Amino acid sequence: MLPYDEALQIVLKTVQPLTPCEIPTADAGGLVLAESAHAQWDMPLCDNSAMDGYAIAGQSSVSDSPLQIIGASYAGHPLSETIPTGQSIRITTGAALPAGTDTVIPLEDAKEENGQLQIQAPVSAGQHVRHQGEEFQSGELLIQAGTLLQAGEISLLACAGIARVKVYPRPRVSIISTGDELIELGEKPGPGQIINSNLHFLTARLRECGCDPVWIGIGKDNTASLDQCITQAMDADLILTTGGVSVGEKDQVQDALANHSFEKIFWKVAIKPGKPVLFGLLGEKPFLGLPGNPAATAATFEVFARPALKKMAGHTDYHLQKRSGVLTGEVKNKGDRQRFLWCHLEWRNDQYEVTVQSHQGSGQNRSIQGANALLTIPAGTAQIAQGEQVEVLLLE
Repeated sequence: MLPYDEALQIVLKTVQPLTPCEIPTADAGGLVLAESAHAQWDMPLCDNSAMDGYAIAGQSSVSDSPLQIIGASYAGHPLSETIPTGQSIRITTGAALPAGTDTVIPLEDAKEENGQLQIQAPVSAGQHVRHQGEEFQSGELLIQAGTLLQAGEISLLACAGIARVKVYPRPRVSIISTGDELIELGEKPGPGQIINSNLHFLTARLRECGCDPVWIGIGKDNTASLDQCITQAMDADLILTTGGVSVGEKDQVQDALANHSFEKIFWKVAIKPGKPVLFGLLGEKPFLGLPGNPAATAATFEVFARPALKKMAGHTDYHLQKRSGVLTGEVKNKGDRQRFLWCHLEWRNDQYEVTVQSHQGSGQNRSIQGANALLTIPAGTAQIAQGEQVEVLLLE
């Protein structure tokens, strides 16, 4: 069996970023920029006031004489005339400074009486002015390719006049659950039946990861049913199945894949849970066959599918983030496979503390709920004592 690190590297070398597309900037939040963005103009476009008050020439402030107020400049309604030295205008925040002015006197530092301005506080020439191009200048690089576009980036692009951007699209991921025992949420399980909870975990998790899930259906334990599901799934960027990849009599996924010219790259990895994970290519589309037990489905999604999807979505750092913390309780381990345990990471007492979830069985959903990290236990490690430093993978 492959060790985990080697299997992950194979996955990441196989998958490639999706082809970028151009979309409106307003729709680009949560996507990765594929082409660096440059400013279309200076920001601010002109010198403007940072305060409500009065605009003057700085040299006018050296006189103790009142300054005549001859007009006003409002945001969106600039004053076009030149203001002579010794005169002033009213101005609002964001309004353009007219020619002849370079300084703003705040309202609280001034007194207006009979059309005259009396300055009542010391003045520094150029104060309270936002200068043209001080934030950025036309042609300046604003955001590098490979940056995740969040609210701050979208705001910057918008104010720079960038109406459309080239981004990596959201990966579309087909989900096929397999097994005669599966029924839909809302139905009451009979003997030997279970709700298809894997579908709902994967759908929610894919959306959290910025992907578009496509629910294909439940593939029954026969190749005809699975063939139909696989055919429908081929329009997606990546295909996920759950269950049916082990060696039982009813595990028919690999037989069905063979009917679609599946290129198997690896099957079985030395990890727990998730040993029978299957990876390969359906045509040019990456395929991951995840185990059917809920905690194993979830763990293999996190450690294989999530890094692959981040790379497909254009992220330059697609490996899972790691943290070190102190274990709050003893952990015992059996076997010679690398193990992943659901855990909760919390900052307390000036350090990260790692608490392992109860109910760690691969068939139990309880282990996933409330977890925000996976504790990694190297193969051959029999136990880790309370208080030892451990490494976890973050569930972003």
